[in-house]
Amino acid sequence: MSDLQKSFAKSKLSKLPPEPPPIPEDEDGDSASSTETVTPSPTKQLFARPGGTRGPQNSLEWSSFFDQELYLPRQINDLDMVHHVYVTPPTKGGPLFVMHHGAGSSGLSFAACAVEIRKILPNAGILSADARDHGSTSVTRASEDGDADSAKAQLDLSLDTLNQDLLFVIRETQVKMGWETLPDIVLVGHSLGGAVITDVAKKGELGAKLLAYAVLDVVEGSAMDALQSMETYLSTRPSRFPSLPSGIEWHTRSRTIRNRTSARVSVPSLLYHEDVPKDPAKPWVWRTNLAETKPFWEDWFIGLSRKFLEARGGKLLLLAGTDRLDKELMIGQMQGKYQLQVFPDAGHFIQEDQPTKTAQILVDFYKRNGRSALVLPPKVADMQASAAMKKGAGTGVPLGKPEGGSTGSLKRS
Repeated sequence: MSDLQKSFAKSKLSKLPPEPPPIPEDEDGDSASSTETVTPSPTKQLFARPGGTRGPQNSLEWSSFFDQELYLPRQINDLDMVHHVYVTPPTKGGPLFVMHHGAGSSGLSFAACAVEIRKILPNAGILSADARDHGSTSVTRASEDGDADSAKAQLDLSLDTLNQDLLFVIRETQVKMGWETLPDIVLVGHSLGGAVITDVAKKGELGAKLLAYAVLDVVEGSAMDALQSMETYLSTRPSRFPSLPSGIEWHTRSRTIRNRTSARVSVPSLLYHEDVPKDPAKPWVWRTNLAETKPFWEDWFIGLSRKFLEARGGKLLLLAGTDRLDKELMIGQMQGKYQLQVFPDAGHFIQEDQPTKTAQILVDFYKRNGRSALVLPPKVADMQASAAMKKGAGTGVPLGKPEGGSTGSLKRS
């Protein structure tokens, strides 16, 4: 990206509402880069309370961010699924922002951003779902007698599967909420979610209801490169926590999530308490085993850039660093095929680190691509008819078909 583009991005950001002060860096100045999360060393005592310099790490309830939650049952062959979603319905013809989180995260990753969207655009709706095997969405295999086995079904997080899951969630939410038709939709996806919503947009199954789509901090080239070091990262992060507050604190201290409010609402959905913990001192473990998702990593991101550029609808790419663009997207950006916004001060979780700025960008993006923004020029025939009407009004002669169906001279009233 050129220096001119960087300057333009910074000038745009300076006009946005201010974010809450970022979490202070550690004493040695470590902070998360735009391409990976820094993992603090064991000597930094992650779970020690640092002398009252930080606020409380107690969790926040989802109900402070969304109007309601839905459990959507679904049966696929011998699988019993219950999709879990958070919903704030649109009002007065407002759009529906449909959010899809990244791998290992949950629908509450967009909680703080959802509140900010509603502040700016009060009639907007938000639908944020937990992907299968994430958050509170469950998948079990039914036995022959109709009862569900206690063991989870075999993991299936292929792109096609996640695509169909999202479409089911959207349509089933429409049924549960009693909407006669779907609202106009803006798809928003972070990381893995960006690959999913792009695939949905490319296949066009939402038809004209899809206005636009936004991808947050994922690009095919850099994503494929990052997969090489993913296993190393997973091996260095804690596998267990003594409590929910300690899990929240790890995310903020490691700067995985830089906004404490967002961490307090999103992190609790990532962990669960083992009934019979292997380590009684640390009974809280990850809901999603990211290491087990390895077989699907390449499937998620191969061809992402091409699909992003080719799918119909307005296109927005939000990145945490200017080093993310691959060649295909750089060319597309220079050709003006999509809107690019860079948040140089954010980490990978853009929507959590800077929810206010992210919300403002998403609302502006919707307004540029909404139906009210599309003003077509009048047809030539309409312009001629309007001019003739004005001329007739000036002479007192009504224009139109004469009485009796004749095509002769006009008749005065």
